[in-house]
Amino acid sequence: MAQSWSFFSAGQFTFGCGSRHELGKRAAGRRYRKVQIVTDATLAGLGMVQPLVDDLKEHGIQVEVFDGSVAEPDLEIARNAALMAGTFEPDAILGLGGGSNIDLAKVTAVLATHGGQPRDYFGWDNVPSEIIPVIAMPTTAGTGSEVSQSAVLTDRESHMKVSILSQFMRPALAIVDPELTFSCPKQVTADSGIDALTHAVEAYLSKESSEIAAEPGESIPYSGSTPIGELFAEEAIALVGRYLVAAVHDPHNREAREKMALAASLAGLAFSNCGVAVVHALEYPIGGRVHCSHGGGNGLLLPYVMKYNLPQRETKLARIAQLLDPICDYASDMEGGLLAIRQVEQLKELIGIPEKLSALGVTEEMLPEFADKSFAISRLMNINPRTPTRDDLLQILTEAL
Repeated sequence: MAQSWSFFSAGQFTFGCGSRHELGKRAAGRRYRKVQIVTDATLAGLGMVQPLVDDLKEHGIQVEVFDGSVAEPDLEIARNAALMAGTFEPDAILGLGGGSNIDLAKVTAVLATHGGQPRDYFGWDNVPSEIIPVIAMPTTAGTGSEVSQSAVLTDRESHMKVSILSQFMRPALAIVDPELTFSCPKQVTADSGIDALTHAVEAYLSKESSEIAAEPGESIPYSGSTPIGELFAEEAIALVGRYLVAAVHDPHNREAREKMALAASLAGLAFSNCGVAVVHALEYPIGGRVHCSHGGGNGLLLPYVMKYNLPQRETKLARIAQLLDPICDYASDMEGGLLAIRQVEQLKELIGIPEKLSALGVTEEMLPEFADKSFAISRLMNINPRTPTRDDLLQILTEAL
Protein backbone atom coordinates (compact mmCIF):
# COMPACT_ATOMS: atom_id res chain seq x y z
CA MET A 1 0.00 0.00 0.00
CA ALA A 2 1.17 3.53 -0.72
CA GLN A 3 2.82 5.26 2.24
CA SER A 4 3.10 8.68 0.60
CA TRP A 5 1.25 10.61 -2.04
CA SER A 6 2.03 13.33 -4.57
CA PHE A 7 0.01 16.10 -6.18
CA PHE A 8 0.56 17.38 -9.72
CA SER A 9 -0.80 20.46 -11.49
CA ALA A 10 -0.29 22.44 -14.69
CA GLY A 11 2.96 24.37 -15.06
CA GLN A 12 1.26 27.77 -14.81
CA PHE A 13 -2.43 28.45 -14.24
CA THR A 14 -3.75 31.87 -15.25
CA PHE A 15 -7.42 32.58 -14.51
CA GLY A 16 -9.69 35.56 -15.04
CA CYS A 17 -11.99 37.37 -17.41
CA GLY A 18 -9.90 38.91 -20.18
CA SER A 19 -6.86 36.72 -19.47
CA ARG A 20 -6.85 35.55 -23.11
CA HIS A 21 -5.29 38.91 -23.96
CA GLU A 22 -2.16 37.83 -22.07
CA LEU A 23 -1.41 34.98 -24.50
CA GLY A 24 1.11 36.76 -26.71
CA LYS A 25 2.98 38.29 -23.80
CA ARG A 26 3.19 35.00 -21.94
CA ALA A 27 4.22 33.01 -25.01
CA ALA A 28 6.94 35.54 -25.84
CA GLY A 29 8.10 35.46 -22.23
CA ARG A 30 8.66 31.74 -22.62
CA ARG A 31 10.76 32.39 -25.74
CA TYR A 32 8.33 30.59 -28.04
CA ARG A 33 9.04 31.42 -31.69
CA LYS A 34 6.47 29.22 -33.44
CA VAL A 35 3.06 28.20 -32.09
CA GLN A 36 0.64 25.77 -33.72
CA ILE A 37 -2.99 26.33 -32.74
CA VAL A 38 -5.19 23.22 -32.60
CA THR A 39 -8.88 24.08 -32.79
CA ASP A 40 -12.03 23.47 -34.83
CA ALA A 41 -13.71 25.15 -37.76
CA THR A 42 -16.65 26.33 -35.67
CA LEU A 43 -14.49 28.39 -33.32
CA ALA A 44 -12.54 29.73 -36.29
CA GLY A 45 -15.81 30.74 -37.93
CA LEU A 46 -16.96 32.49 -34.76
CA GLY A 47 -13.89 34.71 -34.88
CA MET A 48 -12.30 33.32 -31.73
CA VAL A 49 -9.05 32.20 -33.37
CA GLN A 50 -7.90 35.22 -35.37
CA PRO A 51 -7.45 37.58 -32.38
CA LEU A 52 -5.12 35.02 -30.80
CA VAL A 53 -3.19 34.67 -34.05
CA ASP A 54 -2.84 38.45 -34.26
CA ASP A 55 -1.72 38.68 -30.63
CA LEU A 56 0.96 36.05 -31.11
CA LYS A 57 2.21 37.64 -34.33
CA GLU A 58 2.39 41.06 -32.67
CA HIS A 59 4.83 39.48 -30.24
CA GLY A 60 7.01 38.16 -33.06
CA ILE A 61 5.69 34.60 -33.01
CA GLN A 62 4.94 32.61 -36.16
CA VAL A 63 1.57 30.82 -36.15
CA GLU A 64 -0.04 27.93 -37.99
CA VAL A 65 -3.66 26.90 -37.38
CA PHE A 66 -5.02 23.37 -37.51
CA ASP A 67 -8.80 23.72 -37.43
CA GLY A 68 -9.70 20.11 -38.23
CA SER A 69 -10.70 19.03 -34.74
CA VAL A 70 -14.20 17.76 -33.98
CA ALA A 71 -16.09 16.60 -30.91
CA GLU A 72 -14.54 13.30 -29.78
CA PRO A 73 -11.66 13.35 -32.35
CA ASP A 74 -10.35 10.06 -33.69
CA LEU A 75 -6.87 8.72 -34.36
CA GLU A 76 -6.82 9.93 -37.96
CA ILE A 77 -7.45 13.52 -36.92
CA ALA A 78 -4.60 13.25 -34.42
CA ARG A 79 -2.29 12.01 -37.15
CA ASN A 80 -3.29 14.90 -39.42
CA ALA A 81 -2.60 17.48 -36.71
CA ALA A 82 0.77 15.87 -36.07
CA LEU A 83 1.63 15.99 -39.78
CA MET A 84 1.20 19.77 -39.73
CA ALA A 85 3.39 19.97 -36.64
CA GLY A 86 6.04 17.84 -38.33
CA THR A 87 6.25 20.35 -41.18
CA PHE A 88 5.89 23.54 -39.12
CA GLU A 89 8.12 22.42 -36.22
CA PRO A 90 6.44 24.51 -33.49
CA ASP A 91 8.00 24.98 -30.10
CA ALA A 92 4.56 25.17 -28.46
CA ILE A 93 1.12 23.81 -29.32
CA LEU A 94 -1.99 25.70 -28.25
CA GLY A 95 -5.24 23.82 -27.72
CA LEU A 96 -8.21 26.18 -28.05
CA GLY A 97 -11.72 24.87 -27.47
CA GLY A 98 -13.43 22.20 -25.44
CA GLY A 99 -11.69 19.25 -23.92
CA SER A 100 -11.54 17.45 -27.27
CA ASN A 101 -9.43 20.20 -28.82
CA ILE A 102 -7.12 20.46 -25.83
CA ASP A 103 -6.74 16.68 -25.71
CA LEU A 104 -5.93 16.70 -29.42
CA ALA A 105 -3.27 19.35 -28.83
CA LYS A 106 -1.66 17.13 -26.19
CA VAL A 107 -1.58 14.11 -28.50
CA THR A 108 -0.26 16.29 -31.32
CA ALA A 109 2.58 17.38 -29.05
CA VAL A 110 3.36 13.77 -28.15
CA LEU A 111 3.46 12.65 -31.78
CA ALA A 112 5.41 15.71 -32.94
CA THR A 113 8.01 15.09 -30.26
CA HIS A 114 8.35 11.31 -30.24
CA GLY A 115 6.87 10.15 -33.55
CA GLY A 116 4.92 6.97 -34.07
CA GLN A 117 1.18 6.48 -33.94
CA PRO A 118 -1.39 7.37 -31.26
CA ARG A 119 -1.77 3.66 -30.44
CA ASP A 120 1.86 3.57 -29.34
CA TYR A 121 0.96 5.70 -26.33
CA PHE A 122 -2.40 4.24 -25.22
CA GLY A 123 -2.67 3.73 -21.47
CA TRP A 124 -0.49 5.00 -18.67
CA ASP A 125 3.11 6.22 -18.75
CA ASN A 126 3.98 5.28 -22.33
CA VAL A 127 5.22 8.77 -23.25
CA PRO A 128 8.98 8.40 -22.75
CA SER A 129 9.99 11.96 -21.88
CA GLU A 130 9.04 15.63 -22.08
CA ILE A 131 7.02 16.86 -25.05
CA ILE A 132 6.61 20.12 -26.92
CA PRO A 133 4.96 22.48 -24.40
CA VAL A 134 1.18 22.64 -24.54
CA ILE A 135 -0.84 25.81 -23.92
CA ALA A 136 -4.47 25.18 -23.01
CA MET A 137 -7.26 27.71 -23.47
CA PRO A 138 -10.69 26.16 -22.77
CA THR A 139 -13.89 27.52 -24.29
CA THR A 140 -16.11 25.18 -22.27
CA ALA A 141 -16.34 24.66 -18.51
CA GLY A 142 -16.17 21.01 -17.67
CA THR A 143 -13.44 18.72 -18.93
CA GLY A 144 -10.55 20.02 -16.84
CA SER A 145 -8.19 19.07 -19.66
CA GLU A 146 -6.40 22.39 -19.17
CA VAL A 147 -4.80 21.01 -16.00
CA SER A 148 -4.87 17.23 -16.52
CA GLN A 149 -2.36 14.63 -17.66
CA SER A 150 -4.79 12.77 -19.91
CA ALA A 151 -6.17 12.89 -23.43
CA VAL A 152 -9.12 10.95 -24.82
CA LEU A 153 -9.50 9.94 -28.46
CA THR A 154 -12.04 7.78 -30.28
CA ASP A 155 -10.79 4.52 -31.76
CA ARG A 156 -13.16 3.79 -34.65
CA GLU A 157 -11.88 0.22 -35.02
CA SER A 158 -12.65 -0.89 -31.47
CA HIS A 159 -15.63 1.46 -30.99
CA MET A 160 -13.96 2.67 -27.80
CA LYS A 161 -12.84 5.94 -26.36
CA VAL A 162 -9.21 5.45 -25.44
CA SER A 163 -6.93 7.37 -23.11
CA ILE A 164 -3.32 8.42 -23.14
CA LEU A 165 -2.05 9.39 -19.70
CA SER A 166 1.33 10.84 -18.81
CA GLN A 167 2.53 13.51 -16.42
CA PHE A 168 4.50 14.88 -19.38
CA MET A 169 1.16 15.84 -20.98
CA ARG A 170 0.08 18.38 -18.37
CA PRO A 171 -0.08 21.78 -20.06
CA ALA A 172 2.88 24.05 -19.45
CA LEU A 173 0.47 27.00 -19.45
CA ALA A 174 -3.28 27.09 -18.87
CA ILE A 175 -5.09 30.34 -19.61
CA VAL A 176 -8.67 30.06 -18.37
CA ASP A 177 -10.72 33.05 -19.49
CA PRO A 178 -14.39 32.59 -18.53
CA GLU A 179 -15.37 35.06 -21.26
CA LEU A 180 -14.43 32.40 -23.82
CA THR A 181 -17.31 30.27 -22.52
CA PHE A 182 -20.01 32.94 -22.91
CA SER A 183 -20.94 31.78 -26.43
CA CYS A 184 -20.96 28.10 -25.46
CA PRO A 185 -24.27 26.51 -26.58
CA LYS A 186 -26.80 25.49 -23.96
CA GLN A 187 -26.42 21.73 -24.36
CA VAL A 188 -22.63 21.91 -24.41
CA THR A 189 -22.76 24.00 -21.24
CA ALA A 190 -24.95 21.34 -19.61
CA ASP A 191 -22.85 18.39 -20.78
CA SER A 192 -19.54 19.96 -19.81
CA GLY A 193 -20.88 21.18 -16.47
CA ILE A 194 -22.18 17.76 -15.43
CA ASP A 195 -18.81 16.37 -16.57
CA ALA A 196 -17.09 18.65 -14.05
CA LEU A 197 -19.41 17.37 -11.34
CA THR A 198 -18.65 13.78 -12.31
CA HIS A 199 -14.91 14.45 -12.13
CA ALA A 200 -15.21 16.00 -8.69
CA VAL A 201 -17.52 13.31 -7.29
CA GLU A 202 -15.46 10.39 -8.60
CA ALA A 203 -12.26 11.97 -7.27
CA TYR A 204 -13.90 12.62 -3.89
CA LEU A 205 -15.23 9.07 -3.56
CA SER A 206 -12.10 7.32 -4.83
CA LYS A 207 -10.15 4.91 -2.69
CA GLU A 208 -7.97 6.54 -0.06
CA SER A 209 -4.37 6.95 -1.17
CA SER A 210 -3.32 4.56 1.60
CA GLU A 211 -5.46 1.85 -0.04
CA ILE A 212 -3.73 2.10 -3.42
CA ALA A 213 -1.31 -0.76 -4.03
CA ALA A 214 1.96 0.77 -5.20
CA GLU A 215 5.61 0.17 -4.55
CA PRO A 216 7.70 3.07 -3.15
CA GLY A 217 8.56 5.36 -6.05
CA GLU A 218 6.32 3.45 -8.47
CA SER A 219 4.58 5.56 -11.10
CA ILE A 220 0.80 5.14 -10.95
CA PRO A 221 -1.89 7.02 -12.91
CA TYR A 222 -3.92 8.08 -9.88
CA SER A 223 -3.06 8.49 -6.21
CA GLY A 224 -6.53 7.91 -4.79
CA SER A 225 -8.17 10.42 -2.48
CA THR A 226 -5.79 12.86 -0.75
CA PRO A 227 -6.36 15.91 1.47
CA ILE A 228 -5.49 18.36 -1.31
CA GLY A 229 -7.58 16.51 -3.86
CA GLU A 230 -10.56 16.47 -1.51
CA LEU A 231 -10.32 20.24 -1.00
CA PHE A 232 -10.46 20.87 -4.75
CA ALA A 233 -13.25 18.33 -5.23
CA GLU A 234 -15.41 19.77 -2.46
CA GLU A 235 -15.13 23.31 -3.79
CA ALA A 236 -15.89 22.14 -7.33
CA ILE A 237 -19.00 20.26 -6.18
CA ALA A 238 -20.25 23.29 -4.25
CA LEU A 239 -19.70 25.62 -7.22
CA VAL A 240 -21.50 23.28 -9.63
CA GLY A 241 -24.42 22.95 -7.22
CA ARG A 242 -24.77 26.70 -6.99
CA TYR A 243 -24.04 27.86 -10.53
CA LEU A 244 -24.56 25.17 -13.20
CA VAL A 245 -28.31 25.64 -13.67
CA ALA A 246 -27.84 29.40 -14.02
CA ALA A 247 -25.02 28.96 -16.54
CA VAL A 248 -27.21 26.66 -18.66
CA HIS A 249 -30.38 28.76 -18.63
CA ASP A 250 -28.87 32.26 -18.39
CA PRO A 251 -25.77 32.03 -20.61
CA HIS A 252 -24.83 35.69 -20.15
CA ASN A 253 -24.78 35.36 -16.35
CA ARG A 254 -21.21 36.48 -15.84
CA GLU A 255 -20.89 35.20 -12.29
CA ALA A 256 -22.24 31.77 -13.19
CA ARG A 257 -19.91 31.44 -16.19
CA GLU A 258 -16.90 32.52 -14.14
CA LYS A 259 -17.65 30.16 -11.26
CA MET A 260 -18.28 27.20 -13.57
CA ALA A 261 -14.97 27.82 -15.33
CA LEU A 262 -13.26 27.72 -11.95
CA ALA A 263 -15.21 24.61 -10.93
CA ALA A 264 -14.07 22.80 -14.06
CA SER A 265 -10.41 23.48 -13.38
CA LEU A 266 -10.69 22.59 -9.70
CA ALA A 267 -12.41 19.33 -10.61
CA GLY A 268 -9.69 18.72 -13.19
CA LEU A 269 -7.00 19.10 -10.56
CA ALA A 270 -8.93 16.74 -8.28
CA PHE A 271 -9.62 13.93 -10.73
CA SER A 272 -6.26 14.07 -12.50
CA ASN A 273 -4.62 13.29 -9.17
CA CYS A 274 -7.17 11.28 -7.16
CA GLY A 275 -8.68 9.50 -10.15
CA VAL A 276 -11.92 8.75 -11.94
CA ALA A 277 -13.54 5.35 -11.78
CA VAL A 278 -16.58 3.32 -12.79
CA VAL A 279 -18.56 6.17 -14.36
CA HIS A 280 -15.80 6.85 -16.85
CA ALA A 281 -15.08 3.17 -17.42
CA LEU A 282 -18.71 2.61 -18.39
CA GLU A 283 -18.92 5.72 -20.57
CA TYR A 284 -15.89 4.88 -22.73
CA PRO A 285 -17.47 1.95 -24.62
CA ILE A 286 -20.92 3.56 -24.61
CA GLY A 287 -19.61 6.80 -26.09
CA GLY A 288 -17.50 4.93 -28.60
CA ARG A 289 -20.51 2.95 -29.80
CA VAL A 290 -23.40 5.45 -29.81
CA HIS A 291 -21.24 8.60 -30.16
CA CYS A 292 -22.80 10.52 -27.30
CA SER A 293 -21.19 13.48 -25.59
CA HIS A 294 -18.57 12.31 -23.10
CA GLY A 295 -19.79 14.71 -20.44
CA GLY A 296 -23.45 13.95 -21.04
CA GLY A 297 -22.79 10.22 -20.88
CA ASN A 298 -20.89 10.62 -17.63
CA GLY A 299 -23.65 12.72 -16.13
CA LEU A 300 -26.32 10.22 -17.12
CA LEU A 301 -24.45 7.39 -15.39
CA LEU A 302 -23.32 9.32 -12.32
CA PRO A 303 -26.28 8.76 -9.95
CA TYR A 304 -26.41 5.04 -10.77
CA VAL A 305 -22.75 4.62 -9.83
CA MET A 306 -23.20 6.79 -6.72
CA LYS A 307 -25.94 4.38 -5.65
CA TYR A 308 -23.60 1.42 -6.22
CA ASN A 309 -20.87 3.09 -4.13
CA LEU A 310 -23.20 4.14 -1.30
CA PRO A 311 -22.43 1.17 1.02
CA GLN A 312 -18.73 2.13 0.99
CA ARG A 313 -19.08 5.92 1.02
CA GLU A 314 -22.13 6.89 3.10
CA THR A 315 -20.37 9.70 4.96
CA LYS A 316 -18.79 11.27 1.88
CA LEU A 317 -22.00 11.04 -0.12
CA ALA A 318 -23.85 12.75 2.73
CA ARG A 319 -21.20 15.47 2.59
CA ILE A 320 -21.88 15.84 -1.15
CA ALA A 321 -25.54 16.47 -0.32
CA GLN A 322 -24.46 19.34 1.95
CA LEU A 323 -22.15 20.75 -0.69
CA LEU A 324 -24.87 20.70 -3.35
CA ASP A 325 -27.43 22.23 -0.99
CA PRO A 326 -26.01 23.80 2.21
CA ILE A 327 -29.47 24.00 3.84
CA CYS A 328 -30.44 20.38 3.22
CA ASP A 329 -31.31 18.19 6.20
CA TYR A 330 -31.06 14.46 6.86
CA ALA A 331 -31.10 12.16 9.89
CA SER A 332 -28.22 9.81 9.03
CA ASP A 333 -25.33 9.44 6.61
CA MET A 334 -27.29 6.81 4.68
CA GLU A 335 -30.20 9.22 4.32
CA GLY A 336 -27.80 11.98 3.30
CA GLY A 337 -26.18 9.75 0.71
CA LEU A 338 -29.54 8.89 -0.80
CA LEU A 339 -30.36 12.60 -0.83
CA ALA A 340 -27.16 13.34 -2.79
CA ILE A 341 -28.20 10.80 -5.40
CA ARG A 342 -31.63 12.44 -5.73
CA GLN A 343 -30.00 15.87 -5.98
CA VAL A 344 -27.88 14.74 -8.93
CA GLU A 345 -30.95 13.21 -10.57
CA GLN A 346 -32.81 16.51 -10.14
CA LEU A 347 -29.86 18.47 -11.49
CA LYS A 348 -29.78 16.26 -14.58
CA GLU A 349 -33.46 16.95 -15.18
CA LEU A 350 -33.04 20.71 -14.74
CA ILE A 351 -30.29 20.94 -17.35
CA GLY A 352 -31.62 18.41 -19.86
CA ILE A 353 -29.38 15.39 -19.31
CA PRO A 354 -31.27 12.20 -20.26
CA GLU A 355 -32.32 9.94 -17.42
CA LYS A 356 -31.80 6.64 -19.25
CA LEU A 357 -29.29 5.14 -21.69
CA SER A 358 -32.09 4.16 -24.04
CA ALA A 359 -32.46 7.86 -24.88
CA LEU A 360 -28.96 7.69 -26.38
CA GLY A 361 -29.78 4.71 -28.56
CA VAL A 362 -28.37 2.06 -26.24
CA THR A 363 -30.17 -1.29 -26.38
CA GLU A 364 -30.22 -4.22 -23.98
CA GLU A 365 -28.20 -6.31 -26.43
CA MET A 366 -25.28 -3.88 -26.16
CA LEU A 367 -24.95 -4.09 -22.37
CA PRO A 368 -22.83 -7.28 -22.07
CA GLU A 369 -20.26 -5.83 -24.47
CA PHE A 370 -20.15 -2.57 -22.50
CA ALA A 371 -19.72 -4.46 -19.22
CA ASP A 372 -16.88 -6.55 -20.65
CA LYS A 373 -15.01 -3.58 -22.08
CA SER A 374 -15.48 -1.48 -18.94
CA PHE A 375 -14.33 -4.27 -16.65
CA ALA A 376 -11.10 -4.53 -18.66
CA ILE A 377 -10.10 -0.94 -17.79
CA SER A 378 -8.31 -1.98 -14.62
CA ARG A 379 -6.85 1.43 -13.75
CA LEU A 380 -10.41 2.76 -13.31
CA MET A 381 -11.82 -0.34 -11.66
CA ASN A 382 -9.01 -0.29 -9.10
CA ILE A 383 -9.62 3.31 -8.01
CA ASN A 384 -13.33 2.83 -7.33
CA PRO A 385 -14.16 2.67 -3.60
CA ARG A 386 -16.17 -0.52 -4.09
CA THR A 387 -14.43 -3.07 -6.31
CA PRO A 388 -16.94 -4.14 -8.97
CA THR A 389 -17.37 -7.47 -10.66
CA ARG A 390 -18.35 -7.75 -14.28
CA ASP A 391 -21.87 -8.65 -13.13
CA ASP A 392 -21.98 -5.53 -10.94
CA LEU A 393 -21.26 -3.41 -14.01
CA LEU A 394 -23.95 -5.19 -15.98
CA GLN A 395 -26.43 -4.52 -13.17
CA ILE A 396 -25.57 -0.80 -13.13
CA LEU A 397 -26.03 -0.63 -16.89
CA THR A 398 -29.33 -2.49 -16.68
CA GLU A 399 -30.64 -0.05 -14.08
CA ALA A 400 -29.52 2.87 -16.24
CA LEU A 401 -31.12 1.49 -19.42
